[in-house]
Parts: sequence; C-alpha cells; structure tokens
Amino acid sequence: MSALTWILLVAPACAQEAPAPAEPIQWANLDLKALDGNDFDTKQVDGKVVLVVNVASKCGFTPQYEGLQALYAANKEKDFTIVGVPSNQFMGQEPGQPEEIASFCRMNYGVEFPLLEKQDVNGAKRTDLYDHLVDSSVGDGKNIKWNFTKFLVDAKGQVVGRYGSRTAPDDTSLVADVQKAIKASEAK
Repeated sequence: MSALTWILLVAPACAQEAPAPAEPIQWANLDLKALDGNDFDTKQVDGKVVLVVNVASKCGFTPQYEGLQALYAANKEKDFTIVGVPSNQFMGQEPGQPEEIASFCRMNYGVEFPLLEKQDVNGAKRTDLYDHLVDSSVGDGKNIKWNFTKFLVDAKGQVVGRYGSRTAPDDTSLVADVQKAIKASEAK
C-alpha cells in the first residue's frame, strides 16, 4: 500500500472525533430556590458570567467570603455575579438555618451576592445545578472534594473553569479567567 493510499484509507479510521461540548446551563430550566426558599430569579444570572461556589459558615475556608465579596463588588457592573450554594455535606460545616446563614454572611463578610438554598453537591441527592457543573468537561465527572470549590460559567452558560478550595478568590489565575470571560461576554 502506498503512503497516499494509507492516508486516504487508514488515517480517517484512526482519527477520533472531538467530544461534543456539554450543553450550556439553561438557568431557567433548573429548579433553583433562593436561600429564603422563594424561587431564584434567574435574571440575576442569565447572560452573565457566574462563579458558583459551594459555601459553608464553619469551615477553615470561610474567610474566602471576604474575597468573594470583593471580586463580586469589583465586577458586578460588568455582567458578572457570584452564586453561593450552602452545603452541609462536608463534616456538617453548614448547619445553620437560612436566616442564620444569611445573617452570618451579611454581618461577618458583607455578602451581597445571591445565595441559594442549602444543597447536596455530591451523591444521590446532588442537585441538577451540580450535576451539570460536575458532569461538564471542566468538572470531569469528579465529585466536589470540599467547601469553597468554584465553577466559572461563561455568559453563554458553558462551564469554563473549576477551582479547588485552596484557590482563593483573589488568585491571579482565577481573576484572569473571570476577566477573560467578562471580556468575551462584552464582545458579543
């Protein structure tokens, strides 16, 4: 077989198709509740760059609330928001009731970004939001390891970044990724 024949007949069979991109998050199709139990107003996230963070009030990473609020305040006018998702799945570090969580976040860290109701981020009761985040190509199907894991979702609803608990909100790579996503959103 000549090299040309091999290229025409064999090479295409060796080529692998690129995986299809995950479906973007359709915020309105998710059953999201705000921390107060009311339906979450998806206008707060539709068409915006969103950093989704599973949060807890009694964790060693809880001081990240301060950095999250600073990141939010610096970019909220640029179609960016943060959504905090309280979870009690990691050593019971978010035991509070909704009013306690809201008061703690507001009084201790001045949190202004939206908080959702307490959710499971792993396991059989994992919510649709976290199914989508974890099952995205960036999430790689890997469970959340701890509180303050962060997912960056672009303005089109694609999950474009995942950051572990130790990645602080002012980490240069996280901030650069947020800015890149905001810039892409503004270019639309």
